[in-house]
Amino acid sequence: MSEHTCTMLLAGRKATIDGSTVICREEDYGNAFDPQKFVFIQPTDQPRHYASKGSQFKIELPLPPYGYTSTPDADDAEGVFGAGGINTANVAMTATETITSNPRIRAIDPYNHENGLGEEDFLTLVLPYISSARAGVERLGRLLAKYGTYEANAIAFSDQHEVWYFETIGGHHWAAVRVPDDQYVIAPNRLNIADFAFDSPETMCAADLKQLIDRNQLNPDSVGYNLRRIFGSASDQDRVYNNPRAWYVQQQLGGGRPGSQPGDYDLPFTCTPTHLLTIEAIKQVMSSHYQGTAYDPYQLAGHGAAPFRSIALNRNLELHVLQLRNNVPNPLVGIHWLAFGPNTFNALVPFYANVQDTPAAYRDTSSQFTPNNMYWLVHTLAAIGDQNYRQAQPLVEQCGEDVLAATRQVQRQVDQEMTAHFSVNQLTVANDRMARIAMGKLTALLGKMVGLAFKKERLQY
Repeated sequence: MSEHTCTMLLAGRKATIDGSTVICREEDYGNAFDPQKFVFIQPTDQPRHYASKGSQFKIELPLPPYGYTSTPDADDAEGVFGAGGINTANVAMTATETITSNPRIRAIDPYNHENGLGEEDFLTLVLPYISSARAGVERLGRLLAKYGTYEANAIAFSDQHEVWYFETIGGHHWAAVRVPDDQYVIAPNRLNIADFAFDSPETMCAADLKQLIDRNQLNPDSVGYNLRRIFGSASDQDRVYNNPRAWYVQQQLGGGRPGSQPGDYDLPFTCTPTHLLTIEAIKQVMSSHYQGTAYDPYQLAGHGAAPFRSIALNRNLELHVLQLRNNVPNPLVGIHWLAFGPNTFNALVPFYANVQDTPAAYRDTSSQFTPNNMYWLVHTLAAIGDQNYRQAQPLVEQCGEDVLAATRQVQRQVDQEMTAHFSVNQLTVANDRMARIAMGKLTALLGKMVGLAFKKERLQY
C-alpha cells in the first residue's frame, strides 16, 4: 500500500439535508508526521513551468482563470500534494485516494514511472483551469491519455449540481461515474466502480476502454461490465484493509446490502442514505473506528491487534469536506470544511473558499513541533487522548460539538450580512475568527486532557 492511503465520501445534492453537493476525503500518511497547511493560491501564484518531484514530468501551464484553496504538504520537497480545494468558479476537487489494480491490466497498460503524473500533480494541474465538474473529468482524462500515470488513484470533482468519481486504470486509461443526486459513495483504497454503462451520459472514460476490455478478454462476466472485477483486486488485504470501511459506513448511513459482512467484496458502489446527510453525520463516519462493534480497537480485550483497518487512525493528516451550497449567493457557495490531524480528536471548521488568504494557524504550519499550529495541536491531543480514551472521549466529543456550534453561528451571521453586501475581505476576516474559536476551544481541551493524564501519573505518594 502507498503511504498516502485515504478514504473518500461523496454525496449528491438530493442526498444532503440542505441540497449541497459534498466531496470529502481524509488524507493519511505513514506512521510519521507529515505537516499540512491550508492556503489560497491566487492565479498569479500558479506555477507556469511545472515540474514533478516524483517523476521527470514537466509541462508549461497557462495563467489560470481561477484561484483556489488547497491543503498541501507544509514541506514541498517531495511535491505539492494539494489534496483538495475549491476554485473561484465554485468547482471542487479532491486528489487523490490510492486504489488497487491487478496484474492483467498492468501488463497491458504499464505505469509510466519515467515521466507520468501522480498524486502530487493532479490538483495543481486541473483545479485552477475548470469551470465544472465534468470539465475536471475531461481535463484530467486528457492529461492521463497524453502523459500517463505511475500509480493507481481515485479523484472526485463537484460543482453545485453534479458529483463525479474518477479512477485511473493502468498507465493511461480511466473511467468516471456521475454520483446519482440522491445517493452517496464511500470509497476505501480499492478500485470501487462496479457496474459501468459505456453508453450512458452519466459515465465517461478513456476512448478505447471498452475495446481494451473486449480485445484482451478481461471481463469475467457474461453480461455487463463490472470495472471492480475487471480492473480491481479481490485480495486478502482488501478483506481486512478496504472492504470493512465501506461496510461500516453503509451500516451507519444506510443503503448497504442486508446481511453483508465486513470482509465482503461486492458491496454496493452507490447507496441511498436512510436519512439526508448532514456535515455532522459525515464527520462522524469519517472519524469512525468501528464504534458499537466488536472491532473497535478501544474496546478490544487486552488492547489486542485491530482486525480491520478503520477510517480514523493516528495516520490521519487532514480531513476536508468540500461543500458547494445551492441556497446562497454565488460568492458564498464554496465552504472548505477542514480539520487537521487524527479524526478521532479533531474538529471541523467551515472556512469560506472565496477569500484572499487563509488563517495563520492553519496556513503557517511548521515542519517542527509548535502548539501554535492547528496540525501540531491536534496531534498533541491525539497523543494524550489515545492513551486515556475512555476518560477523554466525552470531552473530545463535546469540544467538537462546541466548535461546530460556535463556527456555524459565525457562518450564519456572515451569510446574512453578505447577502446584502458581499466582501471578500469580510469572508477572510470571518475565517480568521472561526480559526481563533477552534484554536481556543481545542487548546482548552488540551488543558483538560493533560489534567486527566496527570492524575494517572505513577510517581505519587
